[in-house]
Amino acid sequence: MAVPPVPLRILIVDDDRAICDYMQTLLERDGYQVKAMSDPTGVVAELRASDYHLVILDLMMPKRDGIKVLRDIRKTDRDIAVVIFTGYPDLDSAVGALKLGALDYLKKPFNVDEFRAVIARLMRKKGLALSPEEELHRVIGDAIRRRRKDLGLTLRQVSRRAGLSVSLLSQIERAETSASLSSLHKVSVALQSHLRDLFGNF
Repeated sequence: MAVPPVPLRILIVDDDRAICDYMQTLLERDGYQVKAMSDPTGVVAELRASDYHLVILDLMMPKRDGIKVLRDIRKTDRDIAVVIFTGYPDLDSAVGALKLGALDYLKKPFNVDEFRAVIARLMRKKGLALSPEEELHRVIGDAIRRRRKDLGLTLRQVSRRAGLSVSLLSQIERAETSASLSSLHKVSVALQSHLRDLFGNF
């Protein structure tokens, strides 16, 4: 009997609630388990209470800056992956973060594809990854969304063309369901593309 993959858990710490919500939605759609916190003073307690694989940490926060939070994290956990995320990048803070074991230093606003690539790379570096099935769902969902937007189509328009429900199409795009080959073929025809194009380099 196969052992199911360990759910990959990510903690986002940013005083901007909108950014927290956006990153949480993005990462959950990619199959990660995510919690967001806007108060940096509770980070160490949260890490002690739950098992996380990665912390995405804002640098500039009013109650406690990211470098101080990272220093606190390292006092209790030397292994957890940490990414510093900031709208105010500078050399001193980058060097300070890297000396404390941050694995990357990202600038806001971020490119979604680059952000995803960084997260995936860090997870692999830690010996973690999404299951092949989850990764395939994400690849297909991203390909459909990009093609639909390139054509300027709404979910409802693709739904009408493919003869599938808007709900199912939305779930496929968000990588929340496993679509049948028949459904994917209908979607590819509706998007004027080949079925193989939906699988990327998978």
